[in-house]
Amino acid sequence: MIPFFKMSGSGNDFILIDNLDGSLPVSDLSAFAAKICARKVSVGADGLIVLERSDRADFRWQFLNADGSVAEMCGNGGRCAARYAFLRGIAPARMTFETLAGVIDAEVKEDTVKLRLTDPGEGKIGEKIDVNGRTLEIDSIDTGVPHAVHFVKDFGEVDIFSDGRAIRRHAHFQPAGTNVNFVRTVDRHALQVRTYERGVEDETLACGTGSVASALVASARNLVESPVAVTVQSGEVLTIFFEKTKKGFAGIYLEGGTKVVYEGNLWEEAYR
Repeated sequence: MIPFFKMSGSGNDFILIDNLDGSLPVSDLSAFAAKICARKVSVGADGLIVLERSDRADFRWQFLNADGSVAEMCGNGGRCAARYAFLRGIAPARMTFETLAGVIDAEVKEDTVKLRLTDPGEGKIGEKIDVNGRTLEIDSIDTGVPHAVHFVKDFGEVDIFSDGRAIRRHAHFQPAGTNVNFVRTVDRHALQVRTYERGVEDETLACGTGSVASALVASARNLVESPVAVTVQSGEVLTIFFEKTKKGFAGIYLEGGTKVVYEGNLWEEAYR
């Protein structure tokens, strides 16, 4: 049996496994992730997080989406991983961990986790693409993983699933594709965001890197200023902190709540 935690970060749910001793009896981690993340037939989750030893940080992770694909970074997953590592005695309250996007700093305060992300890639503002028979204005930025951002006045203007899927797989964002955020501006310090996530292939209740991408792009358009409270589809609020520089953005933090849902043991029949 494989011990695991099930956790939620503002509506994103994850399966977390401690593999610091290298004993996880799995040869194909992608297939394993796809099986145990499948809802109704196994645990079910938006992603799998496996903690391993690191020579550069308190630990490193392997993060896999629900379809088994590898992601460079996940903000809400990172917050859950940090709290899991603290609760398990793997890392202190102030910690670092290694991801494919770089080394991430995190601080755990009870059930709230503040994560410092790597500086984003260069953003693109105001590009136009054809989506489902319409021309949409799309912004894009990489906050550890690629994100497209589309501003709306009313979420009723778009079909989040249909338009999200079309943008996610649009030729403009190939070969890797992109995550897609639909954003409504509330005021100078508040946004509402709904996200279609690559790898989950559906709208999720929250997306940490998507919330960060939305805040940074909104700032680039001079719509908001730090800090920005982002209300996600779960109804929870993520707070984004950042510094605007001549070259773009730096000092980017994502803060929000985490929840331990349960811990248990995976039987072999759950993933074979």
